[in-house]
Parts: sequence; structure tokens; C-alpha cells
Amino acid sequence: MIEGVSEVALIHGFHLKNVRGDVLGGLTAAVVALPLALAFGNAALGPGGAIYGLYGAVVVGFLAALFGGTPAQVSGPTGPMSVTVASVVAALAAAGVSDKLSAGEILPLVMAAVVLGGLFQIIFGILKLGKYITLVPYSVVSGFMSGIGVIIICLQIGPLLGISTKGGVLASLSTVVSGFEPNGAAIGVAVMTLGIVFLTPRKISQWVPSPLLALLIVTPLSLLLGIDSIDRIGTAGPIPEGLPSLTLPSFTQYGGIILKAGLVLAALGAIDSLLTSLVADNISQTRHNSDRELIGQGIGNAVAGLFSGLPGAGATMRTVINVKSGGSTPLSGMVHSIVLLLVLLGAGPLAEKIPEALLAGILIKVGLDIIDWGFLLRAHKLSLKTATVMYGVLLMTVFWDLISAVLVGVFVANMLTIDSITQTQLEGMEEDNPLESSSAYDLPLPEDEQKILESCSGEVMLFRLKGPLSFGAAKGITERMMLIRNYKILILDITDVPRLGVTATLAIEDMIQEAQVSSRKAYVAGATGRVKERLSKFGVEGLISTRKEALQIASNEIQKA
Repeated sequence: MIEGVSEVALIHGFHLKNVRGDVLGGLTAAVVALPLALAFGNAALGPGGAIYGLYGAVVVGFLAALFGGTPAQVSGPTGPMSVTVASVVAALAAAGVSDKLSAGEILPLVMAAVVLGGLFQIIFGILKLGKYITLVPYSVVSGFMSGIGVIIICLQIGPLLGISTKGGVLASLSTVVSGFEPNGAAIGVAVMTLGIVFLTPRKISQWVPSPLLALLIVTPLSLLLGIDSIDRIGTAGPIPEGLPSLTLPSFTQYGGIILKAGLVLAALGAIDSLLTSLVADNISQTRHNSDRELIGQGIGNAVAGLFSGLPGAGATMRTVINVKSGGSTPLSGMVHSIVLLLVLLGAGPLAEKIPEALLAGILIKVGLDIIDWGFLLRAHKLSLKTATVMYGVLLMTVFWDLISAVLVGVFVANMLTIDSITQTQLEGMEEDNPLESSSAYDLPLPEDEQKILESCSGEVMLFRLKGPLSFGAAKGITERMMLIRNYKILILDITDVPRLGVTATLAIEDMIQEAQVSSRKAYVAGATGRVKERLSKFGVEGLISTRKEALQIASNEIQKA
């Protein structure tokens, strides 16, 4: 093998010795991706939008694999991304834009948001924000993903019943209720689809994925039975044939809606992709590069928007199937896209015949799979606070706003975490006074230090802190500040404090100053390393190397007095 070629291969995560496994994995992932891409396109953009899901699967899948940082990951349209695009369509429609693809108004605006979302993801990667995105608490991720699943199911109730709906969850369900005239043929198609996707034996589905099986069985059957009363993908107009053409998106109008949508697509796509990257790491025993993955996803989405493709992210199901089928390098994701591209060249006339109720059945299965049932049903047993955050994020995702749900959830979850850490830190704050039995410290002093403290006749307060002290710990320090006036000398022992936050440092400074104002003496004992350096920079006086030395100094001063 040529040395230069092998080095390039390694740089991009390729291992040419696994070509057979990558081809097989990519082919299998493409078989799974085909019906899902069509379904997500139809769900995101409405009648006539299925082909744009396929465009996105081809472009994002290829470029994210080529430039991304997760070797075995397969990317393409996903539930969260399609739901977000659907919300963009609803927002633009509310602003007066025709949401019919045939009118030619909505698509350039949506694709402008897709391009912006991709560019924002590239910026996220350049700024190395990947490691922070994956720090989102699990309760928030679980609530958000479950909310996405609920949204998908709610939006597909109308198409499953043969009722045309538009807008978000509430608007869609309201339309179903107010115009409840179910189409028996559509319901029959949906029931057959659900039966296939839920009941197909594993022995069969491991060779032919159940969504594709439903596509291959129900579509021809609906044509043979001469069912003409149901909506099909091609009802809204013919599907474009061949390769997608380069189309410049429109940034001239509705800038506020487009900018917000781009940020939402970037954030959700980043979370979706990096969570899938963690799954890929676990099953392939590898380690992904978060920042490079964001750049790869961003390139894929930005280019997809230029070719009218639905935005995508790392797809968990397709990635798992790819790895289990032998895929282990970016070549597998690229093969997946090439296979879909070949299908795309002749898929137009065939895809037009697919019933929308069939795609609704497939998406309902997807929605049910996205919901985190395992955590949803037992979160309250683990922690009431965690359950509250999870259910709150779920409800906000469904009925309010996707990105706001995540931001509020992260804020609340982090506040609860800080409160928990603070309580732990406060438990370590105890004052030692041998004349007051109620103030005995959890960990007794060494015998020699205890004797020195006892010799001070109760006029020395030894205030011991332990553990890393964040801004939450400042509360406990401040609350004990007035105790200083009951003693002649304060010794603040931070021997067991490995880290000191700025707010806690200021609280210690205030405590020392309060002692001086009250004509008391104060010493800080045991500070080392960065903790000592920080206190010195703040100009905190009375730093003593060890607790024993500080106790000895205090004892001498009491005896002199």
C-alpha cells in the first residue's frame, strides 16, 4: 500500500481492509433509510415533500460521513429535524407564505433556514463547543426526545385517518376534531402498515426492514385493489425526476423567522448527532471527535439546503444497523448515500404512488420508538425532581417550543444540581468549639490539635470547610459570618478544599474583613496550590500554612491576653 494513501485514509478514519464490511453496512443502512427519508420529507414539508427527504439523505449522508468525526455514523433526516422543519413551515404559513410546494414560495425560505443551520453547526465545531453540547442532563434529553415522539404521533393522526391537517400539534389535532370525516380506505392502508411494522418477525426484519417491507407490500396492494379515494405522495403534483438542481435559498424576507429556525436546527441537529455519536462509540468501541462531527454535519446540512434537501443529523437506528452489518469507517455512510442516489434516479414515478397513510403508519412507529418509555415510566421512582424536569421538558416540547424547552430544562436541571452540590458542601461546614458539645465536627481533630484547641478556653472558633466550594457554598459561609462576634479568634481551615470558586473566595474575604471590623483576629489555614494562589491574588490576609500552626498561634495569643 502506498504510504501517502494510507496516511490520508487514517486521517479521515478510513481502513481500506474493511471495504467489504463498509459496503454491506452502507447498503443495509440505505435500505432502512429509504422509507424513512420519504416519510420524514412528507411529514416536514407536507404533500409533495417526500422527495426532499431523499435529497437530504443523499447529500447529508455523504458529506457528514466524509467530513465528520464519527467513523461509523450514518446521517440523514431524523424525527427532531423533520419536526423542526414542520414548525418552520407553520411559522412561515402564519406569516402569510403559501405552504403549498407547488406555489414555489415556501421551499426557498425553508432551505435558507437549513443553510443557516448548517453554517451555525460549522461555527459550533470551530469554536469547539461539542463537549459542552453533550453535557445536557439526561432528564432534559429524555423529556425532549419523548416530546419529539409525541409530536410525530400527533401530527400523523390526521393522515392516518385520511384527514388533511396543517400546523403544529394543537392546530393539527383541532383540525382532526372539527373536520372528523375519516377515510376508511386510508385507515385500512394505515392499519396494514402498522401491522407489518409491528408484527414482522425478527427473522424477516433482519433481512428486509419492516418499514421497507410495508412500502413494498402495501403500495402495490393499494393499486391492485383500485383504491382511488386516498391521498398519495404524487397527489399534490409530480415528483421531480433525476438529480436535484442547485437552487439558491431566499434570505431576503422573513429574516427573523429564518434566523431563529437556523439556530434551532443547528442546536437540535448538534444534540441529535452527538448523542448518536455516543451510541456509535459504545457499539463500535471507538471514540468520536465531537467538534469535527459538528463541522461535518454542518457542511452536509449547508450543502443540502442548496440542493433543496431536508436537514439531517446522526441517525441512531441507521448507525446501529450499519455497525452490526459490518460498517466501521466513513466509507459505509458514503456507500449508503450512493445507493440512495441510484434509487433517486428512478424513484420519482414509483414514489408518486405511495399512500400518505402508509407513511403515517411508518412515522407513528418511529414516534413510539423515539419515546423513552424505560425512563418515562420509572423516573418518579428515581427522583421526584428529575421526573418533574423530564415531564416538564416533554410538555414544553409538545405544546410550546423545541429550543425553549431544552434551554429551560437545562437551566432548571442545573439549578437543581447546584442546589444538591451546595447542600453537600454546607454539610461540610462545621465550627469547632470544645466548650459546646453541639458543635462537634464529623471528623475529630488529631489529639494534639484537639488539646491546643481546648487550651483556648472556648475563645477560638475553628471553622472547617471541605470539598470544592462553588458559588452555592458562599451562602453557608455568609450565614455563619455573625458567629465570629462570639469568639476572639477565627481560624478558617480550608485544608480539604481542592477548588475555590470566585464567589466563595469573596465570601471568605468578607468573613475575614468582618472579623477585623469586630476587632477579632482571623487566619486562613491549609491553603495550597491554586487555592492559595487565588486567595493571594484577592489580597486575603492571615494565610497560615497548616491548621496546627494556626491553632498554636491562636493559643499563644489567648494566653498572652
